[in-house]
Amino acid sequence: MLGRCLCGSVRFEVDMPVETCVTCHCDSCRRQCSAPMTVYIGVADGCWRWTQGAPRIYRSSPGVERGFCENCGTPLSFRSAKLSGVMHLYVAAMDQPEAFAPTLHVAYEERLPWLKLADGLPTHAGPDYTKA
Repeated sequence: MLGRCLCGSVRFEVDMPVETCVTCHCDSCRRQCSAPMTVYIGVADGCWRWTQGAPRIYRSSPGVERGFCENCGTPLSFRSAKLSGVMHLYVAAMDQPEAFAPTLHVAYEERLPWLKLADGLPTHAGPDYTKA
């Protein structure tokens, strides 16, 4: 499955199936993407690759790296030392975002109060959903 930034300077490929697909409500993800929440897939290292260019990395907090296109600014990735061996790629950057459906809400306690969701998905406090 292919993905790219808005301008096409950074492209990547993901081997299917992916490990996870979650909706994140944390303040950091919201700010990085300028959105009320974001959806990302978790892909084991070795099952994804940059095929053109590479994102610029911003270390948003200790142990967290966020990747974005330095040309157009598109947010592309999230990596946490707490979730080692896994790259998180934003579903909105995928060529076929409709192929991915979230199965969990993480950092749900940080959701915006006006955001009303009735999807019935389980919730988890904090971004480390591997301990759910």
